[in-house]
Amino acid sequence: MSLRIIDARTDEGRAELEELRQRLHSVAGYNYLKENWEQWNKEVHDIIEDVAKNGDRAVVKYTKKFDKLELTADTLRVSDEELEAAKDKANPRFMKAVRGAIGNVRSYQKKLTIPQSSVWQDQGIQLGILWEAIERVGVYAPGGKAVYPSSVIMSVVPAQVAGVKEIVVCCSPGLAGKVNANMLAVCAELGVKEVYQIGGAQAIAAMALGTETIKPVAKIVGPGNMYVQLAKKELYGQVDIDSFAGPSEVLIIADETAPADYIAADLLAQAEHDPGSAVLVTTSETLAKEVVEAVEKELQTAKRARAIGNSLGKFSAAVVVGGMDEAIRIANDFAPEHLQVMVAEPEKVVGQMKNAGAIFVGKYSPVALGDYYAGPSHVLPTAGTARAFSGLSVYDFLKRMSLISYDRQALGRAAEDVQELARVEGLDMHGKSIAVRVDKKEQG
Repeated sequence: MSLRIIDARTDEGRAELEELRQRLHSVAGYNYLKENWEQWNKEVHDIIEDVAKNGDRAVVKYTKKFDKLELTADTLRVSDEELEAAKDKANPRFMKAVRGAIGNVRSYQKKLTIPQSSVWQDQGIQLGILWEAIERVGVYAPGGKAVYPSSVIMSVVPAQVAGVKEIVVCCSPGLAGKVNANMLAVCAELGVKEVYQIGGAQAIAAMALGTETIKPVAKIVGPGNMYVQLAKKELYGQVDIDSFAGPSEVLIIADETAPADYIAADLLAQAEHDPGSAVLVTTSETLAKEVVEAVEKELQTAKRARAIGNSLGKFSAAVVVGGMDEAIRIANDFAPEHLQVMVAEPEKVVGQMKNAGAIFVGKYSPVALGDYYAGPSHVLPTAGTARAFSGLSVYDFLKRMSLISYDRQALGRAAEDVQELARVEGLDMHGKSIAVRVDKKEQG
């Protein structure tokens, strides 16, 4: 299926564009499968309940059922020897690229200003805020139909920079019935020792609830399929999560100066995730037509042509608009995971962007650069959630605690107001907890 052109200068085109936006935003982009939604939720709920009740036994059962991997409680965890062996046997060129990516991500995260604890005093009142790293974090690393060693880097490194003491990685076994060796090599390179060869909703449940073998974590991050996302969603509150993520997406703002072949390559790169959304918004009708032609040409030799065609047909379009202001408005409405800006004056566009997971500026800054190497984490908000959510960073692994300390005189000055508020709310003992202190005479 080819890339369609939507003329947003017409009423019909604007309606078609709005339908596309709603499709991408509804239920984190999974709305096209909504007929299965209830069943999926039930399946995930049942898995979580089973893991909660039966621990390792349930995890072993589901790993055999879904991943065709025979495990025992003793073999859920990947041994230190296996991790080091994977690293030693890995392709040197791959490990060189991995070390480059780790270095870039670590450098970027270290440049972010980590909040420092602070306390201030005034007239017998001491107030403050104390910042601490989350103690134990779980990272989910997909490894089913596609393998993403880069996601381990993008999730683990920010946690390490934040000061997280214990990091657990769950790597989903692939079709070969074992965890991809490159995933293990990356874990070893990062110094992650606690790695489990389990995936799916059962892995999320095991990390959140704990089993006989796996100690529970306080937060779970990392991308995953629909079952993984639903499990994270159900267990939110038991643990914190990064976000409820849908299919990957890109929106490209371009004018007549942008190369059509560059845009076509970037749209196809996103569409090959299957599902993946790829949207071009341009002020040039000529460019839109050139991009469609370039996409058609590339599809003839693309290895994942069938998957790409599926994404292009359901979740993608080349949108022609009447001016750059309209292009910016549409981009902010879509709030894309990835926003690319390829125009003559990019600073004017970037300065007006309010909603995007990550912004890639200029024709030499493709999304693939951010996916693997540039530095910012590629774990980003999708399906319009960039209106409120941000990409994963060191900040996601920090928590804050308020500090409050009053002396007797300061409490006395606040007592009447606090007691009145408690009275209005009908919470008598709240007021009494103040009165018992201010009415009591000092001892000795």
